[in-house]
Amino acid sequence: MKLYGYWRSTAAYRVRIALHLKGIAFESVSVHLVKNGGEQHSNDYSELNPNNLVPTLVDGDFSLNQSLAIIDYLDQRNSDNALYPPDIKNRAKVQALALDIACEIHPLNNLRVQQYLANSLAVTDEAKQAWVEHWMNVGFIAIERQLGISAGQYCFADTVSVADICLVAQVYNAHRFNVDMSPYPLINKIVNNCNELPAFIKALPENQSDAVR
Repeated sequence: MKLYGYWRSTAAYRVRIALHLKGIAFESVSVHLVKNGGEQHSNDYSELNPNNLVPTLVDGDFSLNQSLAIIDYLDQRNSDNALYPPDIKNRAKVQALALDIACEIHPLNNLRVQQYLANSLAVTDEAKQAWVEHWMNVGFIAIERQLGISAGQYCFADTVSVADICLVAQVYNAHRFNVDMSPYPLINKIVNNCNELPAFIKALPENQSDAVR
């Protein structure tokens, strides 16, 4: 199994966490998102993933993009350490929170959005920062309220789920952008709890072989 990704990609980070939680061995293949105009735009990678985004998972002759689809595939492929609850209603709740993060917050601070703001719209660095802070805070406010209902040690009681995976990766991104996380005590508690687990430590961006140190 191969995972094409980039050390600082939020979406690739999610999949690395899932792979480590499931105990699935994999080879990391670096796709540098900045070097040479972005290796995700190369002909070889475009054939693998026409969206020119990371991650892409290759499992034998099967390939799949989109981090949440990959995580769902991994969860069904390997029943150990399930990342979704078995109950249909609880599963839907977990999935909804994961989507709140992956679909509502993350895309607005993704690299290609940042590049478009700067290069095509000539948005200043200060305005880009305000954009990131605004949309992350809009999302985190709602998530903090949800966690007031559902949280235990993790997003949903005391079992790690795909919601925790998405939250940890997004909060790492928030710290990169110097977003003030002090208004979100539940989010911070859950992220700290997750980051004490070996799978999350192994998946940290700075612990990847292609990390810039």
